[in-house]
Amino acid sequence: MTSSEPSFGASPKRSPAGKDADTAALSDALAVEHATIYGYGIVSALSPPSVNDLVVEALNQHRQRRDDVIAMLAARKVTAPAAAAGYQLPNDVGSPADAARLAARMENDGATAWRAVVEHAETADDRAFASTALTQSAVMAARWNKVLGAWPITTSFPGGNE
Repeated sequence: MTSSEPSFGASPKRSPAGKDADTAALSDALAVEHATIYGYGIVSALSPPSVNDLVVEALNQHRQRRDDVIAMLAARKVTAPAAAAGYQLPNDVGSPADAARLAARMENDGATAWRAVVEHAETADDRAFASTALTQSAVMAARWNKVLGAWPITTSFPGGNE
């Protein structure tokens, strides 16, 4: 991985208003899902067997979510952003604790991206999908924080900085 490769994590862009904002937020969230799936490959390689089930559960959630968003965008006749070949990780990952920190960060980044979709959603279906994704990311982040022994294990408003 080099610095010329896409950076990792959520950095929702300022989106236009209306349906364009909804589609842009979904596309941004999809890009975060692609990065998270990549990151879980690193997490999986460095995690102890005691968290294998957590890694598999998280990876399955993100893969399903990615596939669902690609289908949602296709239904709107929007080309979904493709996954990058690699991503620049936010920090060095060389131990099981580093892997758990990366997983918690990815889930928090996902919560941020999905909160943006909730805020820009034009339909009840998009809001419901994004709310579920936000909740799943927040719960998964809390589970990783528990693995790390971090306290508090969650924030008051996942996906935000309130």
